[in-house]
Amino acid sequence: MKKTVQAEIQGKTISIETGWMAKQASGSVVVRSGDSMVLVTAVAAKAAKEGQGFFPLTVNYQEKTYAGGKIPGGFFKREGRPSESETLTCRLIDRPIRPLFPEHFLNETQIMATVVSADRDNDTGILSIIGASAALTVSDIPFMGPIAGVRVGRVDGNFICNPTAEELEKSDIDIVVAGSKEAVMMVEGGANIVSEQVMLDAIFFGHEAIQPIIAAQEELQKIVGVPKREVVAPSQDEALKARVAEVALENIKAAVKIKTKADRKNRLAAIKEETIAALQADFEGREAEIADFLSDLEYQLVRENVAKDGERIDGRDTKTIRKITSEVGLLPRAHGSALFTRGETQSLVAATLGTSVDEQRIDSLYGESKKRFLLHYNFPPYSVGETSMRLAPGRREIGHGALAERALAKVLPSYDDFPYTIRIVSEILESNGSSSMASVCGGALSMMDAGIPLKAPVAGIAMGLIKEGDAVVILSDILGDEDHLGDMDFKVAGTAEGVTALQMDIKISGVSREIMKEALEQAREGRLHILDRMTEALSEPRKEMSPYAPRITTIYVKTDKIRDVIGSGGKNVRGITEATGVTIDIEDTGKINIASHDMAACEKAIKMIRDLTAEAEEGKLYMGTVKKVMDFGAFVEIFPGTDGLVHISELDTERVKTVTDVLREGDKVLVKCIGIDKQGKIKLSRKEALGSTLPE
Repeated sequence: MKKTVQAEIQGKTISIETGWMAKQASGSVVVRSGDSMVLVTAVAAKAAKEGQGFFPLTVNYQEKTYAGGKIPGGFFKREGRPSESETLTCRLIDRPIRPLFPEHFLNETQIMATVVSADRDNDTGILSIIGASAALTVSDIPFMGPIAGVRVGRVDGNFICNPTAEELEKSDIDIVVAGSKEAVMMVEGGANIVSEQVMLDAIFFGHEAIQPIIAAQEELQKIVGVPKREVVAPSQDEALKARVAEVALENIKAAVKIKTKADRKNRLAAIKEETIAALQADFEGREAEIADFLSDLEYQLVRENVAKDGERIDGRDTKTIRKITSEVGLLPRAHGSALFTRGETQSLVAATLGTSVDEQRIDSLYGESKKRFLLHYNFPPYSVGETSMRLAPGRREIGHGALAERALAKVLPSYDDFPYTIRIVSEILESNGSSSMASVCGGALSMMDAGIPLKAPVAGIAMGLIKEGDAVVILSDILGDEDHLGDMDFKVAGTAEGVTALQMDIKISGVSREIMKEALEQAREGRLHILDRMTEALSEPRKEMSPYAPRITTIYVKTDKIRDVIGSGGKNVRGITEATGVTIDIEDTGKINIASHDMAACEKAIKMIRDLTAEAEEGKLYMGTVKKVMDFGAFVEIFPGTDGLVHISELDTERVKTVTDVLREGDKVLVKCIGIDKQGKIKLSRKEALGSTLPE
């Protein structure tokens, strides 16, 4: 039997229904707003696999093309691998719910969100976050929710919940906020260089807005009344735990203070082997338990060192940024390049400039669109000293690339000022903490090296959190181990003036406004320091672009002349590109971008376009070609496709009996425009041009 609850956010109703579809799932709901509907299911295995030591949670989000009234393109005519947008939505769903499963619940769990109807104004990704929480809440799966999500924009200084596509176009903020009743769980988004205070207000505006949706889920849970599975924590062998500490504690204390990642990793691996060997006689076959106790000791010691003594793994205090070095212009054939190194994290970034033909074409539920700024992030296994057969980008790479892209997109020049397609590629060569933020820094430097007139340089920093009892410590520029062993990963990117992108994930039940305010301010201080180090390598965009970058020249023609440039069936524009080798992009406004590595080719193409679109001016001389001879005069072409009539009386100063006495078809003749009538017909005179010469 269908059970329904509703919540209203700024005049929009969101409904959650269960007991209607997919009833064999552990939990299923249909979430609807306007004409957008998402079916979300949650299923958990009845038991964990033998020996499994991690929680296998999978989140899948898929947009069915029928939801938008479309048929898939391509040969197979069915939905295939997830698009980049779908992958990013999977991450948005996963991140706020993952920390809310009990520690010892290890049963394989799968969340599936299927978009079954979509309009343009109600975000199916937001509905899917709500649906994932609701499906878990009404199921028997242990889940410490509910949570909800909302998109926050700001138009004319006013915050908006779940803005429409039209409102987002005008908004200077676009963030997704997810949280529980008590605290914020996740933030993801960007802004058009806004202050930390504005961003903080936006986040907690979103947190307040989700409360009715959380209350609706709690109501639905009571209506459904499905009891949760009991999660029993496995018993620990206290004797073994004590023996592991006795053998390994002092060694681990020393190991977690080794500053170099590789050396620390090697020493901890050696301690593991030594401890297992020392305890093998008494605890044979229990190597996995010993390894778990060793991990617990490492976790405990690192956190205690920070919380009690303010001492981090590499010896820094809580605010100090690791050593930064930057180089630019190191790849001779790339249009722009940078090598950004911060501690043991290193990113090699290349910027490539292209034309409109290089734009990415995107086919989505809402139609086709184009994208002229692309940032691709690659994380090869050698960057962490490992091997792997998976070389294609995964969800993590796509997510990190999207974050860096969002951070840099806000400082790009307008298309009218800089009509290039821009591709940035970040190759992570070493990784020990926040390679996505290194990509932001290297990306900004590579674009300035390419001569792209950015509004301002952008830097990024990753912040961490250690919360032990009442002690709360915020860490600037976290290491990989601090991310792994800490409670928060909060990435903030921006200029010296404000924030352009941020991303927050936590592993605890949430963070308060006070903690987030302090983290944002500490991040601002760190960002300014990083920007200072970056500008030592390159303080502003280069005045000249690489000689290997295409040159784009922009000209304008009257809109009624566009057809003359294109020609019948594209004949004219095709002829120009074949004759010159340039790339031509024609806009409906009459703007024409001409791109080529050869400026002479650009100039030739411009002349050909000018000839096609030129208009006669009264009193001006033209060298024309006789196209047709009639009894009453000759038609002379003064521009390609444009001709005028030289009447027989205007052929010479003397009376002319027959036109062919003076002119024949194919003759070149200097003529003067003596008039243009209301119908646009051009009157020419050879007589008035006699004795004249064309100006150079």
